[in-house]
Amino acid sequence: MYDFAHDADPQAAGYGAPPLLLTAAEALRFPVELTSSLVSDLVLPPRRTVDGEPRSVLVLPGFMADDPLTARLRGHLRRQGYAAHGWGLGRNVGLTDTIVDGLLERFDEVAATAPGAPVSLVGWSFGGLLARWTAHRRPGQVRQVVCLGSPWRAEGERTRATRMFERAAVKHGLSERARDIVDELRRPLDVPLTAIWSRTDGIAHWQGCRVAESAESSPAPVEDIGVPSSHVGLVSNPLALAALDDRLAQDPADWRPFSWRAALARRTRVAA
Repeated sequence: MYDFAHDADPQAAGYGAPPLLLTAAEALRFPVELTSSLVSDLVLPPRRTVDGEPRSVLVLPGFMADDPLTARLRGHLRRQGYAAHGWGLGRNVGLTDTIVDGLLERFDEVAATAPGAPVSLVGWSFGGLLARWTAHRRPGQVRQVVCLGSPWRAEGERTRATRMFERAAVKHGLSERARDIVDELRRPLDVPLTAIWSRTDGIAHWQGCRVAESAESSPAPVEDIGVPSSHVGLVSNPLALAALDDRLAQDPADWRPFSWRAALARRTRVAA
């Protein structure tokens, strides 16, 4: 994440980056999570709780990631009966004018595939911040937002990727709207917001990804779901995907708080 808070105040408190040991373990954990996810999809039948036409879900990749890196997540969602879409903007190089304007155009394209039906936004890491911003930019057209390991808080801006953000800003540019965009995405949303995060995240500090503390100021449901996962693995970890499935199946007009017992019970009934 861009370190805007510390640029303005070098003494500003923050959570800091995760321990180096967790960062080093990312490369070892992700293949295990990916394989487990593939096996789970082979063994367990899809939920297919979506009625009528497939609900649209727009999946936004993390910083320096692209659609191929969210393919496992989108493939899983399609198996559950959703119309899962990639963002089609190539590599996510940050808050450039091309990314910012292109994202809204892509959202409008996805929304047009099912006129009148709201689109769910699922954002991984920095993509979750973009999902929050898009929900503000397209009021009334978003069903819900789910963030996967997204450090949206000012206290969580410093991550293991902060220097990469700085280098990307020099190489690719930074929109003049960047700070305004970050301020806007931090405001409460008027649609349900779920944050799925991990205490063992090796890239972003988990406390910077939590949203429950903002629930009092939010007009819509806000909730945290912690899972044992790497940062990269949040797009393929079986538990992260199970939590995502459960939330996407919720009716925003009759929102039920998340519980693992209820989610796994529903999964068991489907499997039976």
